[in-house]
Amino acid sequence: MLEGLAVEDERLLTGLGGNEDSAIVSFPAGKALVQTVDFFTPVVNNPYWFGQIAAANALSDVYAMGGEPWTVMNIVCFPMKKMGGEILREILMGGMDKTRESGAVLAGGHSVEDDEIKYGLSVTGMVDPEGFASNKGLREGDQLLLTKPLGTGVLATALKADWDGAERFEKDVYKWASKLNSGGGKVVRRLGLKGATDVTGFGLGGHILEMADASGVGVELWLDKVPYMDEVIELAGMGMIPAGSFANRNYCSSLVETAAGADVIKTDLVFDAQTSGGLVLSVPEHKLQQAVDMLLEEGDLAAHIGQVVAHDSKRGRLRIG
Repeated sequence: MLEGLAVEDERLLTGLGGNEDSAIVSFPAGKALVQTVDFFTPVVNNPYWFGQIAAANALSDVYAMGGEPWTVMNIVCFPMKKMGGEILREILMGGMDKTRESGAVLAGGHSVEDDEIKYGLSVTGMVDPEGFASNKGLREGDQLLLTKPLGTGVLATALKADWDGAERFEKDVYKWASKLNSGGGKVVRRLGLKGATDVTGFGLGGHILEMADASGVGVELWLDKVPYMDEVIELAGMGMIPAGSFANRNYCSSLVETAAGADVIKTDLVFDAQTSGGLVLSVPEHKLQQAVDMLLEEGDLAAHIGQVVAHDSKRGRLRIG
């Protein structure tokens, strides 16, 4: 089943073919490690697509800090006795192909028998120890760019419900959620950005609030500038919003100020729980056009969705209007 999934790479000082206890990996001098791990249950029905999405999602945390993936390890939970090996092979092949696209190398992994499918990666990347982005990097006057549209939570909910148009929803989730955030990572490195995050389970609003709180600032989010995937607004209006999205908004409500007359559905979608969403980049105003041009050249969105402002204790830390 694993034939064709092993790799040879000069970074691996021990190969995958010798059943070694661990992988020994060479690492560039002068770089720092950036490490992350993420895995989850399927959000699409196609196993190969799921493998790609799960891998892209795990790799995204490295890109958000301006890092570059170096090695990955598979994390697999799978009901082998019930489902056999072919579906698992497709999942692993999807993850392998996305790993290759990122430039990282597969160094191993671990699997367990489980009643529910789960897949993801442990990722080790490299980053300049003097130049990386974090949640603490927002500065008053910075402009916020978003690199993918919102809506994977809504589309995945409609897909699970087998709603009319499920095939379209699955393709749209795959199109965006499998796309690497490598372009945003390049922008962080080349422009020396200090503030960035990726948009995942806490939704756009939740992750922006994490950044604003860590940085001691406020954020204005321009609702009419936030992009959405096809049909998401209509589906949300029909109730296809996952429970996690409502939980996000309720948890954040005391820190959010919403303008009178703001569209209720779009405001809810600000907290839609995303899978492998885009990056939010905090860009000094004089670098904004350069960042937009770089993102568009990489095939990403460059939606200008808001700006960083001074925090006012009498107002919400996140102001949606």
